[in-house]
Amino acid sequence: MKIEIWSDIACPWCYIGKRRFETALDAYAHKDSVEVAWRSFQLDPNLPDHFDGTETEHLSQMKGMPAAQVRQMFDHVTQQASEVGLHYDFDSIVVANSFTAHRLLHFAKTHGLMSEAKEALLSGHFEKGRDIGDIGYLAEVGREIGLDPDEVRRVLATDEYADEVRADISEARSLGANGVPFFVIDRKYGISGAQPAEVFAQALETAWDEGQKLTVLAGAPQATGNDSAEDYAEGAVCGPEGCS
Repeated sequence: MKIEIWSDIACPWCYIGKRRFETALDAYAHKDSVEVAWRSFQLDPNLPDHFDGTETEHLSQMKGMPAAQVRQMFDHVTQQASEVGLHYDFDSIVVANSFTAHRLLHFAKTHGLMSEAKEALLSGHFEKGRDIGDIGYLAEVGREIGLDPDEVRRVLATDEYADEVRADISEARSLGANGVPFFVIDRKYGISGAQPAEVFAQALETAWDEGQKLTVLAGAPQATGNDSAEDYAEGAVCGPEGCS
């Protein structure tokens, strides 16, 4: 089973959704048969490299909401994060465009370290007030997860992996994802949002059960009018009694 997860490093519900999904996956009987693939998405691709202001000011301007209402929203999200062991600090968040950080994720993927990079970047952004738009910090993340920091700097100083990021974003939209997190199971089932762990658990079970069923696309048995006889349309077959 393959599960693709579209998310943005600058999305608070994406980190919460990640934890809830991981809770479900850890308890899943077939978790060793599950491949998780992280995919890129940007909530605000037009954000400048850095916004000169706080997260409260940014969202207040972007959404046209009073600052007090934004703070109330942050309090709610912070409470939800704490319930899954995360410690959000919205006052310390550095508002920066996430595109370069997404390029780091794709570089990390080539070394089998995309999940580690994803976790480090989300924690750095929401819990530690680190600058996900700063190449120096991204090189530090690379070193922490086992990448060569000089190579990270070299890659991020170019436009390498930009096409991969854009392709992920385009594919998400083609699948109907207008927001994140967005979970896709075997390209058959979609789950939108940071759902409770119980919802993810049920989705995993449903997808597994459906995946064990075989849909015959050609050569399905057809009744011949004789209840004891079957013949196979457009395909010769062999069975225990011989071949036809």
